[in-house]
This record gives sequence, C-alpha cells and structure tokens, in this order.
Amino acid sequence: MSDAPVCRVTEQRDGAVLTLTLDYPARRNALNVALREQLFTILEAAQGDDGIRAIVLTGEGGNFCSGGDISGMDVRDAEQGRERMRRTHRMVRLMIGGRIPLVAAVEGWCVGAGLSMACACDTIVAAEDARFAAGFGRVGLMADLGLPWTLPNRIGPAKARQMLLYPDQIAGPEAERIGLVDRIVPKGTALTKARELASFLAQQAPLPIALTKRMLAEGLDAALERERDWQTMCFLSADHAEGRSAFMEKRAPVFGRK
Repeated sequence: MSDAPVCRVTEQRDGAVLTLTLDYPARRNALNVALREQLFTILEAAQGDDGIRAIVLTGEGGNFCSGGDISGMDVRDAEQGRERMRRTHRMVRLMIGGRIPLVAAVEGWCVGAGLSMACACDTIVAAEDARFAAGFGRVGLMADLGLPWTLPNRIGPAKARQMLLYPDQIAGPEAERIGLVDRIVPKGTALTKARELASFLAQQAPLPIALTKRMLAEGLDAALERERDWQTMCFLSADHAEGRSAFMEKRAPVFGRK
C-alpha cells in the first residue's frame, strides 16, 4: 500500500455541469505540477465534449487553494522555466478563452496561484470567511497564471497594484465590495451556489457564451508571453532562491539589493 499523499483532481458530472475539485489535503490544495497537468487534461477533454456546458472549480477540505507548491519549484535553467510556464499556460488559456464558462466556489484560503485560478474563472462565488491574497513576493516571484492580466480586469489597475505589491489578506465581504468576488454566501454554501449558477449557464445558448469569452480574452496571449519570460527570470534569481529557502525553513526572507 502506498503512503503517498492524496494529490488529485476529482470529477463529478451532473447533467451538463462538471464539478472539478482540487484534492491535495497535505498542502491545502497547493497547485503543484501534477494538479496542473490533471486540470489541463480534464479541461482539454471537456472542450471536445458537447455535453459539458459549464464547469465548477472548487477545493476539498474547506480551502480553495493555498497557492503554488513551493517544494516543487526547482527550476534550474531558462529552458526549463519557459517550458514549465508554457505547460501551465495551456490550462490558463482553456479556462479564460475556452468555450466553457467556469464558476469558482471558494471556501477558506484562496492565495497566490489559488487567486490566479479563481480569477481565471468567469464567476467567483465565495464564503463570507474566505480569505484572498497574492503574496508572490514573499517567495521572490511575480504573480503568474495570468493574474497580472485578470486581476486588473476584475478590480481595476489601482486596486490590483495594491494586491500584487502587498501581502494583505482580503476577507470575503471586502472582496465582493471591490469586485474581486461576484457573490458572497454563508460559510459552507459556496459550492451549492456555484453549481446553481453553473446550471443556469449550462442552459444558455453555448455559441454566444463561447464567443463572448473569446472576445473578453483578447490581449491574454501577449500578457502570457511576457509572463513566461519574466517569471522565468524570477525562477532563476537570487530573490527566489532566498524566498524559497526561507519558506522551507519557516523564517522571514532577507532579500539583497541588486
């Protein structure tokens, strides 16, 4: 019997709605490479399934996603970094520009890459006690998975700048006030509401939804190409080396001057 921790994306089909659940309890659903690859595979298959008309994305165990899995960030050269970003961006492109609308059901923590994933969805439903933050700078990285593009589109450049530069946590009601979240619901009910909204979307004409998503995604490709190059620079920087070490050693990072 394997002692490996659970790390998977589970699928539940209910008519035309597909619910995808991040299930990595050992790391509060941190988005590691394995989960990204599973998500891409499922999302790509869904694009070719006319019976799937809406997708709900959520997390197991009371949290949406605690961010990227820092322990797996071991980029050693520029080509490896660019390939890592290319593979991740396949998933981001399907979420934002693909034909199927996505609804995020957020409970608990939605941080870093988790925030990126939520913002790549068309609608975000969050529990009142949900907590949102970027926090990439703590590990010497810039925001990625399209967040530098999606976040300003959601809350405006000024608010986005503050979220990306400071690690402050934003509670559910405040997130709704600034436009980061679309619906606020009582704790434990985000998934129910998200499925309700997804069911509505699944009953609408699919072509206009697909074309609307494609139009709203204009400019995404150029943003992702810049992100691919610049995040690779960050992966190979002394800043990230220090940030990663500090995280693993559970201490405050000490970043040097350039």
